[in-house]
Amino acid sequence: MIRLRVCQLILLTVVACAALTLAVEDLETDESETEPNSIQDVADVSEDETPGKSEYGTEGEVESTEAPSNDNEDEDDDDNDDDDDDDTKDQSKPNQELSADEIRANELYEAAVSILNQTKQDEGQAYTLLQSAAELNHTEARQKIAWARLLGKHLQPNITEAAEIFEDLALKGNADAQMGLGFMYATGIGKNSSQAKALVHYTFGALGGSQLAQMALAYRYWAGISVASSCETALTYYRKVSHTVADEVSLTGNRAVQRVRLLDEVDNPGSSSALLDDDLIQYYQFLAEKGDVQAQVGLGQLHYQGGRGVEQDHQRALNYFVQAAEAGNANAMAFLGKMYLEGSSVVKQSNETALKYFKRAADQNNAVGQSGLGLMYLHGRGVPQDYKLALKYFTLAAEQGWVDGQLQLGNMYFSGLGVRRDYKTAIKYFNLASQSGHVLAFYNLAQMQASGTGMVRSCHTSVELFKNVAERGRWGEMLMDAHAAHWDSRHTQALVTYMLLAELGYEVAQSNAAFILDRHETELFKQGEGFARALMYWGRAASQGYAVARVKLGDYHYYGYGTSVDYETAAAHYRLASEQQHNAQAMFNLGYMHEQGLGLKQDIHLAKRFYDMAAEASADAQVPVALALAKLFFLFSFKYLEDLQWLRLDQSSIEKILGPDWDIYLMAVLSVIIATLILFRRPPPPMAV
Repeated sequence: MIRLRVCQLILLTVVACAALTLAVEDLETDESETEPNSIQDVADVSEDETPGKSEYGTEGEVESTEAPSNDNEDEDDDDNDDDDDDDTKDQSKPNQELSADEIRANELYEAAVSILNQTKQDEGQAYTLLQSAAELNHTEARQKIAWARLLGKHLQPNITEAAEIFEDLALKGNADAQMGLGFMYATGIGKNSSQAKALVHYTFGALGGSQLAQMALAYRYWAGISVASSCETALTYYRKVSHTVADEVSLTGNRAVQRVRLLDEVDNPGSSSALLDDDLIQYYQFLAEKGDVQAQVGLGQLHYQGGRGVEQDHQRALNYFVQAAEAGNANAMAFLGKMYLEGSSVVKQSNETALKYFKRAADQNNAVGQSGLGLMYLHGRGVPQDYKLALKYFTLAAEQGWVDGQLQLGNMYFSGLGVRRDYKTAIKYFNLASQSGHVLAFYNLAQMQASGTGMVRSCHTSVELFKNVAERGRWGEMLMDAHAAHWDSRHTQALVTYMLLAELGYEVAQSNAAFILDRHETELFKQGEGFARALMYWGRAASQGYAVARVKLGDYHYYGYGTSVDYETAAAHYRLASEQQHNAQAMFNLGYMHEQGLGLKQDIHLAKRFYDMAAEASADAQVPVALALAKLFFLFSFKYLEDLQWLRLDQSSIEKILGPDWDIYLMAVLSVIIATLILFRRPPPPMAV
């Protein structure tokens, strides 16, 4: 009890400090608040008039002919990327010289970070260097090693070692170590589960600047997990993370990350389009080598952005684009313009070369090239700044449905650049861009929703939008790491990674963690805990709108998995899935429960109604529904004859004769009859001539 009271006092003190800090920030904001000139102003991150978020961070910032090579890389990426090297400042001593070991540790860490920041990474070599730096007591290297030990990424899993490093670093004030301890207490991995301690560590981590801790805390306040639900508090934390993620988005956008559901892959093998098959990639490579221009452009885009099982590799992307551009392909020219406008380790930034390729593509009415020209005129990169020409090219690109053109038009109408300021038109174009999944479109809409600019303020909607943006951060790549680990039969590693992402609020990670626990694919937890933990994750996924998770909740209460058997609660979950998501399985289950009178009033007519609804909702349900209706017809006929007193048997008598599973036997017999009829009704094979 004393320990609990101490934890509660610590938690109250932390929350009070956080609330006081937020109140002071809000007070300062209110004193300086004016008519917003930009979406960036809405975020209260700048006092100057700046337009909305664009691929270059903030429009109109640079009027010189030289474009930044990595889009605010020096200012923004260093704040968010776990692979940044500016944290080595922690190792420096301003008033005394570094020791030989400290200098060596810094060199090893910087070399490792340099490798991890490359588009084509040798992560094994990088983590070897990090281990050497960690042995020399380098703080950031030790932190990365702790996460690698916990998640089993590149190093052998060692939860005990990870916990020891996190505890040591947390005592020294390391925010990410606080996040690691919070995760371990929240999930009971390596620690006795304690939601109170998890909340304390998450809070310290969030206040210290850990973006993962800010996401975890934001999700808890949004979902009301171990804290009172608070939309405004969730908004504050999600906004902080989203601002950093939006700043990281460059001309290419973030690396594409697919959200693969393990349950869907098992139920419908081969139906997932998230990953490209190796044979298919090799086929495209064969076509590209033979000079197929479309294959060259497609492979260039895949290697340029990464994703779908293809590693990001700008060198290979450049080679494919050059080959296709030499054949006259406008898309390849436009993407070459992007690469030269942005610059990278593969190509040196060149406004002149970018302008050449954009013009050649735009002359062929290519939307990507038109949008690129618009960017150059908007920012004055290599050409005189001209808002009217920028507006012209963005309009041409947007009319062809190109997402960047739609985003930039929204920014121009929001800020009144070359046009009269018009928030409604800006919202229109931001909505169009968001339909194509553009991160900055979601971010700009979230800022407008949060401040009520051009629309009625909605905290709930802005939180959902900011959450969407926050989940596009680089940590989202762990989804594919976990997926690869699962299919390599490294189930424990996959589960821990999914559980970490589940704590951050990723619905796909929650359902995948529940799936692994449901199938008992790992021995991470004691026997008997799997179903209870799976029930928790299914519940969190269901609360975010995943219909299958809602059906799973019903199943767990129906069969008593991880909880006691409760037909009424099961029926309630099935009803929610049926009414809100029109799930065919839920409708079928409701029909069966009405038929049997389990948790619901026994009613054959309502049972038939739900069976019919299931058949209408999904073509896959038609055969099971046909069998269920045949059985229902048998029961109805039996009931009718019994009412006429032609039979002296009741359902209990049938169960005594045929057993409690007589209905299953009946459906099996009906299945055999239907299969036989289908077999005999098949047309005869054609006669050989």
